[in-house]
Amino acid sequence: MEFSRRNFIKFVAGGAAGTMLSPLPWKLIDDIAIWTQNWSWVPVPAKGRFSTEHTVCTLCPGGCGIEVKKIGERVVKIHGGEGFPVNNGAICPLGAAGQQILYNEGIRWQTPMKRVGSRGSKKWEEISWSRAIEEIASKINSLRDKGTPEKLAAIDGNFSRSTLALLIKRFVNAIGSPNYITTPSEEDTYSMAFQIMQGNKGPVAFDLENADFILSFGCGLLDGWGAPGRMSNAWAYWSADKHAKPYIVQVEPRLSNTASKANMWLAPYPGTESALALGIAHVIIREGLYNKEFAEDYAFGFQNWVDEEEKKHKGFSTIVMEKYTPQAVQKITGIDSKEIINLAKKFATASRPIALAGRGKGILPGSLYDFMSIHSLNALVGRINKKGGVLVPDELPLAQWPDIEYDSVAADSVAKERIDKAGRGQYPFAESLINKFAQAVNDGSSVVETLLIFSSNPAYNTPNNTDFIKALDKIPFIVSFSPFIDETSLFADLILPDHTHLEKMMDTAWPAGLQYPVYTLSRPVIKPLYHTRHSGDVIVSLAKKIGGSVARSFIWDDFEHALKDRVKGLYESGRGEISSNKEVSPWKNLNAAHLSKKTYTSFDSMWEELRGIGCWFEPEHSFGNWSNIFHTKTKKFEFFSTDIDDSLKGYAGKRPVQDILATLGISSSGDEVNMPHYEKKGAKGEREDNGIVFLPFEIINLASGWVGNPPFLNKTLFESQLKRDDIFAEINPKTASQYGLKEGSRITVRSSKGEIRVRVHIFDGARPGIIFVPAGLGHTAYDKYLKGKGANPYTIIDGTEDPLTGQPVWWDTRVEILKI
Repeated sequence: MEFSRRNFIKFVAGGAAGTMLSPLPWKLIDDIAIWTQNWSWVPVPAKGRFSTEHTVCTLCPGGCGIEVKKIGERVVKIHGGEGFPVNNGAICPLGAAGQQILYNEGIRWQTPMKRVGSRGSKKWEEISWSRAIEEIASKINSLRDKGTPEKLAAIDGNFSRSTLALLIKRFVNAIGSPNYITTPSEEDTYSMAFQIMQGNKGPVAFDLENADFILSFGCGLLDGWGAPGRMSNAWAYWSADKHAKPYIVQVEPRLSNTASKANMWLAPYPGTESALALGIAHVIIREGLYNKEFAEDYAFGFQNWVDEEEKKHKGFSTIVMEKYTPQAVQKITGIDSKEIINLAKKFATASRPIALAGRGKGILPGSLYDFMSIHSLNALVGRINKKGGVLVPDELPLAQWPDIEYDSVAADSVAKERIDKAGRGQYPFAESLINKFAQAVNDGSSVVETLLIFSSNPAYNTPNNTDFIKALDKIPFIVSFSPFIDETSLFADLILPDHTHLEKMMDTAWPAGLQYPVYTLSRPVIKPLYHTRHSGDVIVSLAKKIGGSVARSFIWDDFEHALKDRVKGLYESGRGEISSNKEVSPWKNLNAAHLSKKTYTSFDSMWEELRGIGCWFEPEHSFGNWSNIFHTKTKKFEFFSTDIDDSLKGYAGKRPVQDILATLGISSSGDEVNMPHYEKKGAKGEREDNGIVFLPFEIINLASGWVGNPPFLNKTLFESQLKRDDIFAEINPKTASQYGLKEGSRITVRSSKGEIRVRVHIFDGARPGIIFVPAGLGHTAYDKYLKGKGANPYTIIDGTEDPLTGQPVWWDTRVEILKI
């Protein structure tokens, strides 16, 4: 196979001959190896036989199994894990590039470091681990001695439900701080939507492989969404059997890889997805195509109703019929009413349809009302907890740790209001708000004296990241646990570098979007190259150094023992299995009673098997049950959310709820406020006389999260995306003509937050009135292969905030274009 950008993109996109649907073609990687052989840090392995180590990739929450090929102790190649339940041999480009993350000495902190110059001076001195731990423990004990442990905060990018995330949160809480902040993601919004409508916050589970119609509102199914290896296998299965392939509709304003492979692509104005979903709902209700059993017996608020005080309320069906006719929705979204009607009928008459909400890879959160509106389609057609639908699973049976022991200082402080205001007042559904954290520090309403940062780079990839950078300047003591010389770590006072993913043990509790219970465990396949330590071990050491009740809350010798304590719950449940069989697709027989294939007889033998294979799973689900799966106030699926109703009344106090809606940024009124609906704000629907809209987008061969893009993935980018150090923005020919732009034109894109310089790529797949810029470039840190290439779109994001969750809404930034 000739190596070229075009061939590689065909490969990762599942193009001709069903490429990306199978493990990487290693000839391609060999070609890349030739291209990279002159880099000074590229290791040259000794001659010898290959050995294979089995582990799990933890570069994203996908939990894909990988096979690491070694010669001696050198990693030389990474394959997808054959027979691994999640991905069965498939692998994404970032996972395949893992050895470059391991061996690139130019991007890694190699030992603990202490800043000796001013921030930004890049002047550091080496420091011992014992001295570093002593210094942090002293700072924390000083806060506790002053009775202000809440002035400690931590920002954590580790996967939700993972042992390391829970350990870090436990550490922060045991000290006495409520300020454990997580980086935002699509999962946050889904979790809140499920809590509001279903009364549960369990894992997000989509039975996509068994669906026959997928209506995706922005989810990049072939662009890195969910578990990329899982989606690769799904597409391979669909391509191999035309009778199994679902009808796929992709809704997003740009012709993405996923949209180009879909059966239908609709490009609405950004931010109007909820209106489109409700326009589809209108047709389904009008035509009587909804599931009457579910709507009438297992849902609350579908029909008009009367409350205990004899007050009449409009039902979801009434509001949808009144406000969301296809003609009205056409004016909002720009989608022809005939297409809306056609799509609604196709969706509702499919045997196993499913509707998905999201955007790109799922790294960033969405609008809660949007997610509720889209999820209401699943409820309308009775596709909740059905084969091929949205499943409602229980949590994994992992064991719980003992309760934290709080001393009097910690007990008082941990109950205080969080810096980011999450979980109370205006934002009762949010668990963490990193943007509100930055605002509070910047406006002086809260003081943070010590900040710990784990597995995240918010100074780079947080929307409105300029606000976060300003906040960092106001925090006197910052500790980074990053293994990478990333933008955020350069603001730190101490660096306590973690291992990379191939050097340490990590777990993933239920990979993103998978439809059956899975617990994956990675293990180190190589000894640490540098003087780094597992952040989990450092947390345990810090707790013991701090002493007192904090130390007593950490009963383990190290991270592995804390993790093993949780895994005991899997063993004690008597459920699931640990096995590897590439001939079996676990999702094919989920509705059958699962016959466990356990080969272990004790926890110790189970642990050894889990370490070797890396995956415990239980391919079983009880489909069709609606009677006891909803844990809302009404014990039903709620079209009318009693949680939203109660929270707004609580926040309003003695004032009428209607009086506070405008201050919250909610334009609707009455019963509609508590239901899925379309909120008019920002960039929605007012294109012609209100500037051009700016949108970042994500592609599978460009890392856009915490980890920087490995060098050989930059090689795979088209010259219309990155040429030398210039990044390209995609603009529709009509819009380009209006601004007098041509292919390759150099422009400045300016918002109220700042400006970036880009070149123009004229692209018919870009919706008019919008400028699209790829996310993942424009770094100011790392090494010469990444630093200074392109521009970072997050630096000029100036979105509003979701009125119910407080999360940044990043699709309504208005910009001006200046020709250079």
